[in-house]
Amino acid sequence: MSQIHCLSLTQVRDLLRTRELSARECTAACLDRIARTDPTLDALLHVAGDEILREAGLLDTAGPDPSRPLWGVPITVKDVLATKGMPTTCGSRILENFVPVYDAHCVAKLREAGAIILGKANMDEFAMGSSTENSAFKTTKNPWNTSHVPGGSSGGSAASVAAGQCFASIGTDTGGSIRQPASFCGIVGLKPTYGRVSRRGLVAYGSSLDQAGPMTRTVRDAAEVLQVIAGHDPKDSTSVNVPVPDYVGVLGQRESLAGLRLGLPEEYWGKGLTPEVEQACRTAVDLAAGLGAEIVPVSLPHTEYAIATYYILAMAEASSNLARFDGVRYGRRSPHVQDLASMYTKSRSEGFGEEVMRRIMLGTYVLSAGYYDAYYKKAAQVRRLIRQDYLRALEKCDLICGPASPTTAFAIGQNTADPLQMYLTDIFTISLNLSGLPGLSLPVGLGRDSNLPVGLQLFGGSMDEVRMLQVAATLEAALPQLPAPPLP
Repeated sequence: MSQIHCLSLTQVRDLLRTRELSARECTAACLDRIARTDPTLDALLHVAGDEILREAGLLDTAGPDPSRPLWGVPITVKDVLATKGMPTTCGSRILENFVPVYDAHCVAKLREAGAIILGKANMDEFAMGSSTENSAFKTTKNPWNTSHVPGGSSGGSAASVAAGQCFASIGTDTGGSIRQPASFCGIVGLKPTYGRVSRRGLVAYGSSLDQAGPMTRTVRDAAEVLQVIAGHDPKDSTSVNVPVPDYVGVLGQRESLAGLRLGLPEEYWGKGLTPEVEQACRTAVDLAAGLGAEIVPVSLPHTEYAIATYYILAMAEASSNLARFDGVRYGRRSPHVQDLASMYTKSRSEGFGEEVMRRIMLGTYVLSAGYYDAYYKKAAQVRRLIRQDYLRALEKCDLICGPASPTTAFAIGQNTADPLQMYLTDIFTISLNLSGLPGLSLPVGLGRDSNLPVGLQLFGGSMDEVRMLQVAATLEAALPQLPAPPLP
């Protein structure tokens, strides 16, 4: 049991199917791993204990079900996704006592597939952050070096998977919040095409940007989870009604990359990229070329405007989405009130953290009379140009690749005093959310100076997760496997 946490999701699933491992043993091993590592990592906000052991026991009694592809597999979920009977706080004091009466669509699909929801992963409050230092409850640490951040906002999910607390986690990606922490923690993080996975039950930050996706230790594991959570949801107007391909079945069909055109955008390989990240990513690109890929130079000329565009649009949407948390409709109500105005003011100022309040205020400003055309409308126009950049580049190549982050994981507290510097850590991930296209972060090595993981991103065309997964799996098989993080 002590070594179960080292296995991949696929390996564990196969052992569960053959009854070489029981669901209860597997769940108990994860709970034991959490008990040993989470006091150091602070990756989880809530852990379901005895109730999930009973759930696992019921699964064992019924026996493995081949129609349920994740039967008995323990998984964690980012705390921004609704979970029936389990707290969903979004890392915020304002939702500290909120327990939903329903599951988010992707969580319900996980349960239908037989997965066991171990608990809720820590996150930056309302998914606003790049380091998981903005959580109202705790700061998650990176399993590779606990003085460094795990990335954000899905840092708890990334740390949980990397540390072996679970076999997969569901994160959300608004501006890179799956791919950047996956890069920092040395795991696979996949942001599907916008609309591929239902957003119902995902507490909204930026409604036109948010997308849930898998965070796993291998590409195959990511395909297994995506296979379960992808698909049309008639109750979500942003869900795309197109068939879900066989993500798992196509893996392993591509032993080489012959015939693949891999685009390298010049904007991702220059100023601001640290030498150790560039070296690790260049080595992976050279490996792709050695496997037969044609390396094609491409350009994404509006990349320099991505940060400004994203933060105008995302903050505008946040100011609207978070208006409902006022102590009346949703959220805790301050006891220190004298009238209606003070109830709104105190409930929100006591419930929200500094970063959330900053983004609400900026979003309200850019939507206000006299500034809407100058900021929000202009940002919406630039967003269209950024998407067109990707579409033009993808006419010249099959996939685009570049570093997931300009640096490896930075030290805790390093960027907290400078919000702009923190925002710039997402420079290589944000534009993909503006375009709505899919992206995947693949671990390609350790930085020679920091000895921390480096991630390479692959970008594909709309609904082209199949090709992205195939190429990532081929690269993964050819790359040296990362060692386990130095945890007990």
